[in-house]
Amino acid sequence: MEDEEWVLVRRTTEKDWWSSSFMDDDDNGENSRSLKITFNGPAKHWTDAIPIGNGRLGAMIWGGVALETLQLNEDTLWTGTPGNYTNPHAPEALSVVRKLVDNGQYAEATTAAEKLSHDPSDVYQLLGDIKLEFDSSHLKYVEKSYHRELDLDTATARVKYSVGDVEYTREYFASNPNQVIATKISGSKSGSVSFTVYLDSKMHHYSYVKGENQIIMEGSCPGKRIPPKLNADGNPKGIQFTAILNLQISNSRGVVHVLEGRKLKVEGSDWAILLLVSSSSFDGPFTKPIDSKKDPTSDSLSALKSINNLSYTDLYARHLDDYQSLFHRVSLQLSKSSKRVSGNGPLHMKKHMANNNDLFFKRSEDDTVSTAERVKSFKTDEDPSLVELLFQYGRYLLISCSRPGTQVANLQGIWNKDIEPPWDGAQHLNINLQMNYWPALPCNLKECQDPLFEYISSLSINGSKTAKVNYEAKGWVAHQVSDIWAKTSPDRGQAVWALWPMGGAWLCTHLWEHYTYTMDKDFLKNKAYPLLEGCSLFLLDWLIEGRGGYLETNPSTSPEHMFIDPDGKPASVSYSSTMDMSIIKEVFSAIISAAEILGKNEDGIVQKVREAQPRLLPTRIARDGSIMEWAVDFEDPEIHHRHVSHLFGLFPGHTITVEKTSDLCKAADYTLYKRGEEGPGWSTVWKTALWARLHNSEHAYRMVKHLFDLVDPDHESNYEGGLYCFSAAIAEMLVQSTVKDLYLLPALPRNKWANGCVKGLKARGGVTVNVCWKEGDLHEVGLWSKEHHSIRRLHYRGTIVNANLSPGRAYTFNRQLRCIKTYALPSATSY
Repeated sequence: MEDEEWVLVRRTTEKDWWSSSFMDDDDNGENSRSLKITFNGPAKHWTDAIPIGNGRLGAMIWGGVALETLQLNEDTLWTGTPGNYTNPHAPEALSVVRKLVDNGQYAEATTAAEKLSHDPSDVYQLLGDIKLEFDSSHLKYVEKSYHRELDLDTATARVKYSVGDVEYTREYFASNPNQVIATKISGSKSGSVSFTVYLDSKMHHYSYVKGENQIIMEGSCPGKRIPPKLNADGNPKGIQFTAILNLQISNSRGVVHVLEGRKLKVEGSDWAILLLVSSSSFDGPFTKPIDSKKDPTSDSLSALKSINNLSYTDLYARHLDDYQSLFHRVSLQLSKSSKRVSGNGPLHMKKHMANNNDLFFKRSEDDTVSTAERVKSFKTDEDPSLVELLFQYGRYLLISCSRPGTQVANLQGIWNKDIEPPWDGAQHLNINLQMNYWPALPCNLKECQDPLFEYISSLSINGSKTAKVNYEAKGWVAHQVSDIWAKTSPDRGQAVWALWPMGGAWLCTHLWEHYTYTMDKDFLKNKAYPLLEGCSLFLLDWLIEGRGGYLETNPSTSPEHMFIDPDGKPASVSYSSTMDMSIIKEVFSAIISAAEILGKNEDGIVQKVREAQPRLLPTRIARDGSIMEWAVDFEDPEIHHRHVSHLFGLFPGHTITVEKTSDLCKAADYTLYKRGEEGPGWSTVWKTALWARLHNSEHAYRMVKHLFDLVDPDHESNYEGGLYCFSAAIAEMLVQSTVKDLYLLPALPRNKWANGCVKGLKARGGVTVNVCWKEGDLHEVGLWSKEHHSIRRLHYRGTIVNANLSPGRAYTFNRQLRCIKTYALPSATSY
């Protein structure tokens, strides 16, 4: 049963309801298209390992030969306990800071603002490791036989190598339906599988063997962040956890021995299957671990019991059905120009492309060429298929780390190897958390946003206390950094990063975006509107009468960026930063629009927002022609700063647009030029999306190239956050939308991706978009929606046409944007 061969067939998804005449000859190409990240050796460092995950459990597959490590994570393992996120001394300190700002004493205000800070966030922890030790013969493996891969199409990692005349194979996947990490080890010769396995962890833990096929590891997280002592005197009880590893071997042969009471040794089996489950005592952000009624050992045993009757084949089939229902929603195919092809006419070109992988469906099916080598060669060959791979990898990561019922994706998704990870592995609300979820809507993964909305709800509860005590304000607030306990107070430290009460407001823009993409009125009424209402209440109280009759935010910072005040002193605190104003404008527009839809125009909060909205400081242009980052045209000591916060209104916001604010777009263009191309991965992809919003394909593509320059396969680097957003940025280059307008190929680098097709992208108004192009020009577009109030206008290179889409029908438009075909969609389907 466990040795049967798999024949994988790509599932039919929504995007397959439409096909382009340009692509029909190679729809089979999509089925066989390789989306694999490949390696020619074991991982040399952590970021070289392969991430797998089911939203809650994660593992990094190192692929070692004689010693294999699966580094494990469970998304509820954090330090600490629920906190008190209020500071009764904050109102007095706030008054002092505001007076200093009013007097133009910005450096002094910056120093005084540190009294508004609070305790630091708690820290994301690790679960542990599965260690597999093979005998010394594996040290003599044939290096050329080694192959390690992550198959994005199946969310499966594999390792293969040969020792003598035996080929060994390991296969790994993380199942969401059955909440298990599965590993299968097999050899090409009967009885060739022998190894020792055990669980280990840097955390406080104890492991032991139960029976002859289970290893149980029980442990705990620190109850306090500082000092990181594990349940020592005076340290409250932290989150408890259990991991259980279940071992299965072939029935025909093979034996298992117990070693040291905590290890299992397998000898002479045909194959072995390892199933890892894990649970914790975390019972929500408002329950202290000491009060939790959850028993992680009992829960883990129950999880194992629930899959007792499922074979490895059953588990894998369920895993594929679940994962591919999400992943297969979107496909992307890119290629360079094929003008050098001999012959005339589109038919000849189409047939040639269908049979020439080098031109149109370039794949890396030669396993001797690793993905790392392809990345290194991108500088010279600019292989479009590598862009496809990275686009789909970003979608894979989001599916793997954020699912309904899990915790929100943190700074490292769910993957972490350290007790003290970089920046605590926490949720950073001044760009990183939001960026994680940018691909969810355009890249057709709306379900992956569910944890984000639950998290915002938790923040609103703690944030209402912070708003009331710290700022004597109504509504709710969240600042720059948070954690699993939904921390909402300012972080400890300098005002330049800690004092930023716009984190919750930025998150609220995701609520409105979710509605504009899904047109889900129930979501808008029951989830989004109450949170927008509470956020708006805080913003109305936070805004104060200011200069020139405007309402202003004081104190105000631009995330993590300093300026030089008029006295020549470095400072970060002033008033009405451009990002503050941009976010508030988006939130106010959202609640006004939501109120119109829900029939709440007469609500008192809506009336107050309408009155405040025109009094918000407009985006200003500096003396040098760039967008001003602060309300005052301060000297910028770091013009190449990694954040581009003052361009929030361009992306992800909507107050700067090519059609309506040409002067601000010109200033935004210069701002990006001035900021430069250097920066970390997440900054690079943000700039990619910004250039795309300006319809500047040349510079958007330059940032794509720069991202590949940043990926150094030979050294450990953390660029994961950039990979999530890369998918969103590429989608933005190909399709942009408002609720009423759809922009096709607005930033397509025509000389780099001359031919291509993207299927399954989502646009605002609940529209699904398939678009194909050849030789840099639009070929065909397929559109459909279930909504009556869908898009009304199509835009392509200056051409604008009206498009009235009826719900439940698919439409095909040609390059002149004329509708050439329409038909009813399959009945009883979801969109």
